[in-house]
This record gives sequence, C-alpha cells and structure tokens, in this order.
Amino acid sequence: MKRKMMKRLRLNEGEGLELLKAWVAISLAFAIVLNENIFSSSFVLTLLLAGLTVGIGFLAHEMAHKVVAQRYGCYAEFKSFNGMLVLAVLMSFFGFVFAAPGAVFINGYVNIEKNGKISLSGPLTNLILAALFFILNMIISTGFWSQVFGYGFMINTWLALFNMIPVWNLDGTKILMWNKTVYFGVIIAGLIFFFSGWMF
Repeated sequence: MKRKMMKRLRLNEGEGLELLKAWVAISLAFAIVLNENIFSSSFVLTLLLAGLTVGIGFLAHEMAHKVVAQRYGCYAEFKSFNGMLVLAVLMSFFGFVFAAPGAVFINGYVNIEKNGKISLSGPLTNLILAALFFILNMIISTGFWSQVFGYGFMINTWLALFNMIPVWNLDGTKILMWNKTVYFGVIIAGLIFFFSGWMF
C-alpha cells in the first residue's frame, strides 16, 4: 500500500521545476495583495508567510488531483502556464489573485463522475487545510505561528473558492457538470469559511 502511494506521488521529469515556478509566482501574488508596500521591510515577512501557506495549499491541491487521477489509472502531470503566472502577479497589484498558475494534465479515459471527483479533490483538500489552520489559530492566537495559521486559513479558503468558479477549465466547471449538490455544498462551506475569516 505504501509503495503504491509513493509511486503515485512521484514527480515526473521536470515536474518539480514546473511546481516551483507556479509556487513562487502565486506566493508573490498573494504577498502583494496582503501587503501592497513591496518595498517595506514587512513585505519580506509577508512573502515568507505567503510562500509557506501557499506552498502547502497549492502543492496539496495539485497533488490531490494527481493522486486521484492516477488512482483511476490515468497518467497525470502538473504543468505551469507561464502567461498565467505573469497575469497572477500583475493582477495582484489591483487587489485580486488569479490563482490559476497551472494544472494537472490527465491522459486517460475518465467519465463525468470520475472527472468530477478528480476535480473535487483539489478544492476539498484546501477546505480541509483551511479547517486545520482555523483550529490551530484558535489554539495559538498570538505570535508568528498565529500569523502563519491565519494566512493559511485565508489562502486555502481563497484557493478553494476560486477553483470552484464554473468557468474555463477550473475545477468548478467539471464538478458542476458531475453533481450540482456537491458543487453547491463546497461553495457553501467555502463561503462559511470565508466569512469566518473576519474573526482573525
């Protein structure tokens, strides 16, 4: 069982670099939104916090897609979109993160249900991480780690909600085609998390 899981999580040649590019770009974009003064000393800390929390959320989201797709016997590989990486950083200066730095490409037959479940795994992973960060922030409510947990909660909630938008090739499009009840259930959970963020 462990060997099968390790095989599923093994990155293909060049996939690590693709993930790293996307991680750096989306971390920078979130840091700019959270701290617009990029020339301040506090921006370095914001970037580190964003990198840590985005790193966890982004990598977990994409690897969830990869693992579920491979579970269905498909070849799965993450590839970054260079144009989208630049767009994400540029739009962050206007207060919005276009969080679509890349995608896991799947080669193999999947029906609407399997495709929906593969897509669901990403946002669902972000909501689970957001819930964990929320609980940790309730336990540790001051200091550096409180900031990490607070950022982790906000960023993972945002990643989940953004990917549920039913446009283009985002997860929400495929989930909505598969199961409307599941789709709106995830949206409602994400919105509850989003408005709970005002507690921080």
